[in-house]
Amino acid sequence: MKIIKFENEASDVLYGTNCHDGTAEILIGDLLTGFHPSGKRTNIKKILAPVSPAAILGVGLNYHEHAKEIGMEPPMFPILFIKNLSTITNPNDPIIVPAMCSNPPEVDYEAELAVIIGKTAKNVSEEEALSHVFGYTAANDVTARRWQGKKGAGQWCLAKSFDTFCPLGPVMVTADEISDPQKLNISCIHRGEVVQKANTSDMIFSVSKLISFFSSAMTIFPGTVILTGTPSGVGFSSKPPRYLEHGDSVSVIIESIGELTNPVINE
Repeated sequence: MKIIKFENEASDVLYGTNCHDGTAEILIGDLLTGFHPSGKRTNIKKILAPVSPAAILGVGLNYHEHAKEIGMEPPMFPILFIKNLSTITNPNDPIIVPAMCSNPPEVDYEAELAVIIGKTAKNVSEEEALSHVFGYTAANDVTARRWQGKKGAGQWCLAKSFDTFCPLGPVMVTADEISDPQKLNISCIHRGEVVQKANTSDMIFSVSKLISFFSSAMTIFPGTVILTGTPSGVGFSSKPPRYLEHGDSVSVIIESIGELTNPVINE
């Protein structure tokens, strides 16, 4: 099932499916109990990020080609960072380049497959890991490179936690519709140009491995979003480097999920 979270003209926040002609069928339920069609339709005024996460777990350096482009060896274990919840941004809402990132801003795009956990995971095996997934969506793990790198003393969490730095959407696709998350095409379009193009088969650590590894260290609660890493083609490794600037548009496109687009503005 493809599920959206949205506002209608009455400003009710609802979940819906079977969207067409500016309307959606209202769904009843939640991540824990599942969603069920109500048989009622309503208008769509605004599409929202499909989930309000319990936590956002990010993974660094998780594509072979991305590791090559920045001249690093693949890591022995998944690299974990955490993004603040205020980073969540709706489809079509702006990514805001903060004043703290000026001169130059060096704010980068990162197209990523996002995993939405639906069942508490603790010490789960790789074989059972996908049974804890509710669904998948598209994400842009926006990153302030000047803070992530030497200029900011390597502050990964700060670099990735500015407000609006995690657009999600436009839909979440339930796990039963994506039998293998390691077979999805993923791309990013910046200023109308395809800058990232890959397949999730290039991940160093699979979705199953990530869930199993993280759950061995911590309890992963329902609603947690795991950002699974970005392919090659990021802005800071381009020649010349390219970053998000005021007036830009950036889109993440993932097979079977759809297109997540956001404009870029200065704070």
